[in-house]
Amino acid sequence: MPLNPHNVFLKKIALRLKKLREKHNLTQEDVLNDTGIHIGRIESGKRDFSVSTLQKLAEYFQISASELLKGIK
Repeated sequence: MPLNPHNVFLKKIALRLKKLREKHNLTQEDVLNDTGIHIGRIESGKRDFSVSTLQKLAEYFQISASELLKGIK
């Protein structure tokens, strides 16, 4: 069964978010407490997310949404 391109795209974003979180030495709980966003669910692929959630996380990591998505296809 071929991979769903939508799921592949979401997994790439999730991996980018995890790398950003780790770069900032933050736990999933830190992000949850600071933003109200359960990033662990996003990172594990258990939850789809909205553009507004993506924007909020980009702001939290002090980057633009376009920078967060740069190079992800």
